[in-house]
Amino acid sequence: MTYDKDAVRAVLDAARAEGRTALTAPEGKRITDAYSIPTPAEGLAESADEAVALADRIGFPVVLKIVSPDILHKTDAGGVRVGLTSGAEVRGAFTAIVDNARTYDPKARIQGVQVQQMIPDGGQEVIVGAVTDPTFGKVVAFGLGGVLVEVLKDITFRLAPASEDEALSMLDGIRAAEVLRGVRGGEAVDRGALADLIVRVSRLVADFPEITEVDLNPVFATASGVLAADVRLLIGDAPPPPRRRYSREEILGTMRRLMQPRSVAVVGASNEPGKIGNSVMRNLIDGGFPGEIHPVNPKADDILGRKAYRRVGDVPGEVDVAVFAIPAKFVPAALEEVGRKGIPNAVLIPSGFAETGEHELQQRIVEIAEAHGTRLLGPNIYGYYSTWQDLCATFCTPYDVKGPVALTSQSGGIGMAILGFARTTRTGVSAIVGLGNKSDVDEDDLLTWFGEDDRTQCIAMHLEDLKDGRAFVAAARATVPRKPVVVLKAGRTAAGARAAGSHTGALAGDDAVYDDILRQAGVIRAPGLNEMLEYARALPVLPTPQGDNVVIITGAGGSGVLLSDAIVDNGLSLMEIPEDLDAAFRRFIPPFGAAGNPVDITGGEPPATYEATIRLGLADPRIHALVLGYWHTIVTPPMVFAELTARVVAEFRERGIAKPVVASLAGDTEVEEACAYLFERGVVAYPYTTEKPVAVLGAKYRWARSAGLLTT
Repeated sequence: MTYDKDAVRAVLDAARAEGRTALTAPEGKRITDAYSIPTPAEGLAESADEAVALADRIGFPVVLKIVSPDILHKTDAGGVRVGLTSGAEVRGAFTAIVDNARTYDPKARIQGVQVQQMIPDGGQEVIVGAVTDPTFGKVVAFGLGGVLVEVLKDITFRLAPASEDEALSMLDGIRAAEVLRGVRGGEAVDRGALADLIVRVSRLVADFPEITEVDLNPVFATASGVLAADVRLLIGDAPPPPRRRYSREEILGTMRRLMQPRSVAVVGASNEPGKIGNSVMRNLIDGGFPGEIHPVNPKADDILGRKAYRRVGDVPGEVDVAVFAIPAKFVPAALEEVGRKGIPNAVLIPSGFAETGEHELQQRIVEIAEAHGTRLLGPNIYGYYSTWQDLCATFCTPYDVKGPVALTSQSGGIGMAILGFARTTRTGVSAIVGLGNKSDVDEDDLLTWFGEDDRTQCIAMHLEDLKDGRAFVAAARATVPRKPVVVLKAGRTAAGARAAGSHTGALAGDDAVYDDILRQAGVIRAPGLNEMLEYARALPVLPTPQGDNVVIITGAGGSGVLLSDAIVDNGLSLMEIPEDLDAAFRRFIPPFGAAGNPVDITGGEPPATYEATIRLGLADPRIHALVLGYWHTIVTPPMVFAELTARVVAEFRERGIAKPVVASLAGDTEVEEACAYLFERGVVAYPYTTEKPVAVLGAKYRWARSAGLLTT
């Protein structure tokens, strides 16, 4: 593709020189022509006579639109007339449009009236646009267009610039994707032309960062091509310089010393119970950290049996991490010492920085750290746990159950909820990390580390914002092919839509951008805190599915219906049972049961029926995952069901047949113990719910698809 960037630069420079934030229609036309974005024939008329002459040259029918840098929404100002078929109609419309505009805004600068070719009826109205997202930067949008665009909100987003493949995926990413393929006798649109248009718009905003919003709405898409009937472009100041980024090697080097330290200094260590510096010291010592622990306190010689040092600089040898437990106002001076000693990581527990309005103080410590090459975790955090190192560098309760799950949180309260959940469920973790204000180290740093950490098999992150959305996406894309990444994103609302100057901007003002781009990065987005924690606990337990065929085996018809609903809700596929497999299941179930899918063995069946049908489901290679619905009966008590299920699943896994198996157990309180027994043995099971086990299975499938691991 070739573009006339000089032409665009001239238009933008002229508009910015006048202090304008919106381009006029003729200016928009020059820009779309420079990027070969197809638009109707048009011209600018400064008088009624010129409008008639232009209409004659373009050919009737025509559309007239007011041209004013001060009127963005032309229709609201009465500044649009469509379907004009004669010179007389054009002359009258010109006068009416100008009068309406002057009434609407007497101070508006009227540059004339745009005379535009009327697009023939037919074609699908879509919207193609771009917006500057505060997290992800330039983002391109596509969806159904026209007057209902903000009502239907059927729109999808990608990072700009977008590739042709990404643009084509956008066509399939809206709910009404079938409309573009042609329905009820309608022609399919030219997908290649529509994808090309998306790519060109995305390239335009990537090439010119000062273009803040682009709105092509409606775009008429037909079998023979695309045409943008209306163009709106907004401009602003050039974006601020990007934040400092570290190379992958730099991140891994620093994070290795943070998560696997040999020596830790505690700045503000204390002998006094109840102080944060005392709690941190006790957790490090009582947790069994095998490395060196150096308390730093100018008023003590000995703290909890360890020699204390007046200054960080007095600590002998290399130190990997300095944990700060001192008031915020003392942090800068102590951080200077940490930097001079060459300590690569400072963990800032104290609050009193940006979260309380002390932005200058936070910026000061960032500058100090950058000058010395020290990375900052925090401030305003509870600390962090690295269980495989027996490291508990926090003032909160200790946790030492080692396992494959890494958890991070931006909030201290959420961090403690993570801790409580982990303890209750005996979830083994590789790390729990607080991020707080994220003055420096953030999710993409930790994601890069955990992606390489052999001890970590699943990463779950609570976040309220992303400092650098593109860096996070890059880290996620590098990690997802090897292990799942679960994100709970909180705090994004539609507030931004109120200030938007275009349809695209309004649609991007809510959570849609986050949702689409995180999905494209392969991230599993959790709808709530409990879901995030359950996904993190369960995903390492479940084997990776090899295909899409899911079969439900249930002892209760009602559970089967609810499980089927959950399958659909989570984007999974109920297998269409072939005749031979249907006959095989029927051999094990009573005549009043039901084969098909769900396979209903009925509630009065003995353990042998459960075992036989589960064995069949695991043995048949056409079945890729099993969902079990159990109903508590005296004939087959909960622990009997749990033991036989775990035994059969283990037997097949020993034979190299590992399929994901999840279970929903309904019954008296005994089912709780049965679920715990199953979970510990690789079967994800929940009591009193049909939704949770299937949601977890759906999360596993979403990761497997993103990682390219579904083989059939």
